[in-house]
Amino acid sequence: MVYDLYVITDEKIGNGRSHTELARQAVAGGADVIQLRDKNLSGRDLLDTAVAIRDITQDTGALFIVNDRLDVALAAGADGVHLGESDLPIRYARRLAPPGFIIGASVSSVATAVRAWEEGADYVALSPTFATGSKDDAGPGHGLSTLAAVRAAVPLPLIAIGGINAGNVAEVIAAGADGVAVISAVVGEDDVTAAARDLRDRIATAKARVR
Repeated sequence: MVYDLYVITDEKIGNGRSHTELARQAVAGGADVIQLRDKNLSGRDLLDTAVAIRDITQDTGALFIVNDRLDVALAAGADGVHLGESDLPIRYARRLAPPGFIIGASVSSVATAVRAWEEGADYVALSPTFATGSKDDAGPGHGLSTLAAVRAAVPLPLIAIGGINAGNVAEVIAAGADGVAVISAVVGEDDVTAAARDLRDRIATAKARVR
């Protein structure tokens, strides 16, 4: 699985553009993963949105992940679900998920990353890597030293999320991240497609330097 550019949709940060439109534009710019994240939609509306995004990603080959809601992810035929540290435990989600279903996990330390790995996560995301205003409950950034320590501790794909942008993505990749998850750096831009394309190019360049 390729997780290089992982774009999380947010209608508020996206200046009122719908999750579906943000997903369409991000995929056009080369996003490898789209995550639907919305804490306010009803279950029915979230499912309707998920089904629409599933259609977009199926046409392009991008992965589609639903944040938190395993039920919605399964009903929509998503590729996977992303679980926070206070969400449904990974080991229980794995019991309900079909073979090949992706379960990603937010982690905040080496210990939580190792636990996620042992419970069956397919990837881990250090959240937040840097301080960010995109998520009210994110807390202070853990920094590149923690990112590098998680990289050394677990063999899973490692995603960095929180405060990542065109100016710091190269150092994030150099510290060991396999990919970056962003909200503002892509969906907060006027031209979502161009922002995604630029960030993906920067990731590719940074990876070429560390190989």
